[in-house]
Amino acid sequence: MQADFVIVGAGSAGCAMASRLSEAGASVIVIEFGGTDAGPFIQMPAALSYPMNMKRYDWGYWSDPEPHLGGRRLACPRGKVVGGSSSINGMVYVRGHAMDFDHWAEAGADGWSFADVLPYFKRMETWHDGGHGGDPAWRGTDGPLHISRGPRKNPLYEAFVRAGEQAGYEVTDDYNGHKQEGFGPFEQTVWKGRRWSAANAYLHPALKRENCTLVRGLAERIVIEDGRATGVVINRGGRRQTIRATREVVIAASAINSPKLLMLSGIGPAKHLAEHGIDVLADRPGVGQNLQDHLEMYIQMAASQPITLYRHWNLASKAFIGAQWLFTKTGMGASNQFESCGFIRSRAGVPYPDIQYHFLPLAVRYDGKAAAEGHGFQAHTGPMRSPSRGEVTLRSADAAEAPRILFNYMSQEQDWIDFRRCIRLTRELFEQEAMKSFVKHEIQPGNALQTDDELDDAIREHAESAYHPCGTCRMGRADDPGAVVDPQGRVIGVDGLRVADSSIFPRITNGNLNGPSIMVGEKVSDHLLGRDPLARANDTPWIHPAWETSQR
Repeated sequence: MQADFVIVGAGSAGCAMASRLSEAGASVIVIEFGGTDAGPFIQMPAALSYPMNMKRYDWGYWSDPEPHLGGRRLACPRGKVVGGSSSINGMVYVRGHAMDFDHWAEAGADGWSFADVLPYFKRMETWHDGGHGGDPAWRGTDGPLHISRGPRKNPLYEAFVRAGEQAGYEVTDDYNGHKQEGFGPFEQTVWKGRRWSAANAYLHPALKRENCTLVRGLAERIVIEDGRATGVVINRGGRRQTIRATREVVIAASAINSPKLLMLSGIGPAKHLAEHGIDVLADRPGVGQNLQDHLEMYIQMAASQPITLYRHWNLASKAFIGAQWLFTKTGMGASNQFESCGFIRSRAGVPYPDIQYHFLPLAVRYDGKAAAEGHGFQAHTGPMRSPSRGEVTLRSADAAEAPRILFNYMSQEQDWIDFRRCIRLTRELFEQEAMKSFVKHEIQPGNALQTDDELDDAIREHAESAYHPCGTCRMGRADDPGAVVDPQGRVIGVDGLRVADSSIFPRITNGNLNGPSIMVGEKVSDHLLGRDPLARANDTPWIHPAWETSQR
């Protein structure tokens, strides 16, 4: 079993690389522990709460008790299936803000500024505006990843955007185009009524080529000989086997599993590896550090009219929606139901949005439990750039054991200031004229909670992960002691080994991470093939002209 390139992980970035490398004529073996992505739970967009909570498709990780959230352990789902987390996520498509990537470049990820990455976002996309306007010049027209918009038939979607406008915020018809800031239609990786995961976009077509192979097994460690990665040891049902790479090994196993595999292979903080009896091949203190995520809360309102999705929250209706989708790929089942959104700045002096809204015309939790109130709707909101940092560390030297995950959420005073602000700004949105005829009362956190202390207690009790872990194999310059990979994704201190997934993000991007993770796979493919990067773009993104003095 050998190939030019061996990729560990058939997730968002891994699928993109498998496609681009095999398309260029290189032989590729992709190692994936999870099983098939066939079946309605994954492929039907509206069923998104199911795969995320199924042992069959999810690694089932939990954080250690979070000291600043009252010792709660938070769920950290990661896709254990072909397509990785792109097969179990909420299908929301956000590129991130231009200034996110400019920050990456300033932090030492040379060649990853917005001008550098925009051409890769365009290359990967086929964008369908659905007649809602947008910025065609900023978008891709012939990439493998289809991006669409929901039908937005429910009146609450439009009411939410109008409420933002009435509160004095911008309106944008394409937050992935020229202007992110403002309220407008949400985009989803859905095409012809199906979840358009990285597997559907990239891997399944690539596997039709003779030079691309998928191998099922648990990657236990990277084989490193004379300072060079030459293969991967995998466990297939109790039997160990080495998959050899004649050119390079690429780890694309997620912000949780990529650092774990590096540490199991002797690459990481020397003291920590020694504690677990692992020989140190490269002392990289940054491996597993710099863990970031988005934390959010659902601000829920009871509805005064029976127009929410709650009317479908019964077996008969779910059966009808499921059948309609199975036979026609249309109807309610064909959307993730996140069809309106907002990106705003929390205060004057913040140059670009640091709060995101996912709006949903149903009061429900990620695990699919509906609010006891019945008809309701909610906005998921939280700060985008928390200063808190956590870590992923080994529990033992056994590859089959889950790593320790500590996000260290809300560990900085700024986190609390920002989060309270999110809640208060959201309440103000729901008080606007556009929402008045729909709002009955606040369910969560509840109108009785007004003081800082009361809101802090609610955050401690109810904040949830948005499932956007990243940063644990940070990209930086080769002489940066805290960096794990250089700006080409090469692991510093080991030849023939790269990491390419959300773990290399120096700092978390605005919004959902599937888009930027796929972009990383696209860009690192060119580095792996020794190609010149795509020509830089010179499009200038919109920044609020009065950002220094005004919050909106």
